[in-house]
Amino acid sequence: MARTLWGIGSSRALRAHWALAELGLDYEIEPIRTRTPEMESDRYLAVNPRGKIPTLVDGDFTLYESAAIVTYLGTSYGLAAGVELVPSDPQRRARYDEWCYYIMTELDATSLYIIRRHGELPEIYGEAPVAVTGAAAYFDRMAAAVDRTLADGRPYLLEAGFSGADILLTTCLTWALRCGISLSEPAQAYRTRATARPAYLAAHALCYPDVCLYRAPRGELT
Repeated sequence: MARTLWGIGSSRALRAHWALAELGLDYEIEPIRTRTPEMESDRYLAVNPRGKIPTLVDGDFTLYESAAIVTYLGTSYGLAAGVELVPSDPQRRARYDEWCYYIMTELDATSLYIIRRHGELPEIYGEAPVAVTGAAAYFDRMAAAVDRTLADGRPYLLEAGFSGADILLTTCLTWALRCGISLSEPAQAYRTRATARPAYLAAHALCYPDVCLYRAPRGELT
C-alpha cells in the first residue's frame, strides 16, 4: 500500500513522523513546509483543500490533523506492529482520548498557538502582548495536570505505557520551551524520557533534515 506523509519542519508534522516511526511503517515524504508557496499550490490543495500540514495519504484514504493521524495510525497498525500506541480496552481508550483532547485544546490551541499567532507572527495576526502573556500563564496552569498524573511514578501519561497522547504532549512541551515557558522538574524529566526514544530521534531527523537537534535548558533533547 502506498503511504505518503506531506509535511516537515513543524511540531505538528513531527507528531505524524513520530507515530510512523514508533510503528515501524514505511512511507514516502513530501517535504512541504508551513507558510510556503507550496502549501497554496494547486498540487497540494488537491490533496488537502484546507492547506495545512501534515496530511497523511494511506492508500486511498487521506487524513488531516496531526492528532487524528496519530490515532488513526495507532488504531490501524498497532496490533500488527505489537505497539499499543492507542489502547484497545474501552476505558483505557477513553483515558487516551481524554488526554488527547486536553492537550490539543488546552495546551496547543488555547495556549501555544495564541503565542505563535500574536507573539511570533504579529505581521499576520496583529500584536496582542496581553494575550501572549495570558496564554503563557494559562499553559503553566494547564500543564500542572501533567505533574499530578506523573506523581505516582509512572513514566508516561497512561499507566500501560507510552501512547500517542505522549507524542502530542511531548511536542507541546518542546514548543513551550521554544516560547520561553519554563517546565516543572517532572515535566522536564518526562520530556527527556520521551525524546530519548529511538523513534523520536529517527522522526526528528526526517522532519527537520536541515536542523540540528535543538538544545533546551539543562541539555535536554527536543
